[in-house]
Amino acid sequence: MPTPTASDLQVLPPSAQPLSAAARAYNLQLTRIDKLKTQLAEMDALAQRHRAALHSAVEPLRRQLASDQRALALALDEHLQGKLLSRVQADTARSVLCQLARTLAEAGDTAMRELHDRYSPRTLAQIKQDAADAMRQRLEAVLGEPLEDDGQALSAEQLLRAGMERLRRSQEEEQERRREATQAKRARKKPGAVQHEAERHDASTLLRRLFRQLASALHPDRESDPQLCLHKTALMSEANAAYDKRDLVALLQIQARAELTDPDAVHHLSDQRLASLTLLLKAQVAELERERAARQNALADEFDLPEGLSPNANNLQQQRIDQTRELEAALDQLARDRDQVDDPARLKRWLNALRDS
Repeated sequence: MPTPTASDLQVLPPSAQPLSAAARAYNLQLTRIDKLKTQLAEMDALAQRHRAALHSAVEPLRRQLASDQRALALALDEHLQGKLLSRVQADTARSVLCQLARTLAEAGDTAMRELHDRYSPRTLAQIKQDAADAMRQRLEAVLGEPLEDDGQALSAEQLLRAGMERLRRSQEEEQERRREATQAKRARKKPGAVQHEAERHDASTLLRRLFRQLASALHPDRESDPQLCLHKTALMSEANAAYDKRDLVALLQIQARAELTDPDAVHHLSDQRLASLTLLLKAQVAELERERAARQNALADEFDLPEGLSPNANNLQQQRIDQTRELEAALDQLARDRDQVDDPARLKRWLNALRDS
């Protein structure tokens, strides 16, 4: 049978009677869960399409740019080994060569790493260590405590990620403390606080009871048929993952797929039971919202979107167009630079102009 959506688990009104407030609240959270899951799926599909478009339109230009940069670096290396250039011109050529070689080395070109270190006063390893040390100092100053790295030699990028993760955890811990304090304050004033706590306890009990029912019915060791055993093993694995995440919807969907419950049972739940289930659904909605935000941030980082832009279809398409134009302009400039380097007279004028710019 097809997997039901969250909305398929909604409570329907009995005959012509209106739904109770508890049933409406329960249904609302199911609708929100479906909407968030749809948004996550659309985000994944969009990211896959954009990756394919980048591979088709942008990657060939990047490869060509790297090839042309490598050719220019090798041409400068050849001139530096001769006696054509003055000392000042040679210094400028070395600076340009090191910039090109560093860019290529950071993309994984080992030969360019060696070329850079041959001409640069500081090796790439030393430059990276300097950047990492500076980044560590800035982050520890912001955090007010040492970064935990388990003795690993982390790059500046890794330190930045570790620092941002530590800052995020600190902010979440502070928000959780404030939330708990606010809830405790409300509980002291709110007449229904005892009832709310009872609903929360009932929700956890319901979730645990549902999981135990699934575990009992789906235990693969109790199935003699090999095909059914595999099927139950897969469902049990899903149930374990869903219970760990307190994913009520997934557990109910597994229950429906395994045909372990009456499809109409949800329509006969009491308002008290629906209120307890709604608490679980609200927690699931909050988790999905956090996942959506995290995935948006990850895609924005992956695709190098400017600060404040979300990874939607229009922004990604515009970014792809901008990248293509920038790469084409860089290729045109490299072609002009290579023309200068291939002729000794033009090479000297080119280096002089670079020095004076």
